Parts: sequence; C-alpha cells; structure tokens
Amino acid sequence: QVQLVESGGGLVQAGGSLRLSCIASGRTARTYTIGWFRQAPGEEREFVAKISWSGGSTYYADSAKGRFTISRGNAKNIVYLQMNSLKPEDTAVYYCAADTGGRAWSVTTRLSDYDYWGLGTQVTVSS
Repeated sequence: QVQLVESGGGLVQAGGSLRLSCIASGRTARTYTIGWFRQAPGEEREFVAKISWSGGSTYYADSAKGRFTISRGNAKNIVYLQMNSLKPEDTAVYYCAADTGGRAWSVTTRLSDYDYWGLGTQVTVSS
C-alpha cells in the first residue's frame, strides 16, 4: 500500500503562483512514477504532469508546459508541482497519484496506469 497526501492548494489571483506537495508513505521501497492530475467541477479528471522515480524524466500536458514544473525532493517520496502564471482555468482539485506497476518510462497519460491516489487539494484562481 502507498499513501499519498497532497498539500499546498489555496486561493490565488490570476498570475500568481502556488507550490503543491505530494508526500508518499507506506510501500515506498519500490520505485514508482508520480503523476499530478486535476479535476474541475463538471469535468473529467485530466493529466497535468508526471515524473520518473529518479526525477530525470518529466512530461507535461500542453496546458502546463512553460508554467508548471514537477520535481522530486531530496527524499524521493516527496514530489512538488510548482505552478506559475496561474489562470482561472487552472481552478480544480489537484491530485497526485503513484504508478507502482514497474512500467518503463513513457509519455502516456492514462489515469488507469496509476494505482494509488491522494484525496486532492483545492486550487482556486480568481480573475
């Protein structure tokens, strides 16, 4: 079992920044990819960014490229999502998820690849 806890969400004005954190605990001895996803009211959950176990590989949704940065802390069980130049359309609940399936790194964005999910943190961007 892997437990994931997100934090760092909040209310920010358009153009502002937030840094989300995802802390993993439990069966963290295995390597795993961490992904960030978001879900706005009435919308489907969508991929935002992902990072490999080593932190050497990252991939972003087009909506996140150039504005968001995903990274791992010195402790491999912490993953950050730095979000800059936030827009009202970034408003959503943000979730981190772990893919512990041992898959080779790829740029797929399937929600079904992820077997553990956090409860999410709300991000609200006002105009």
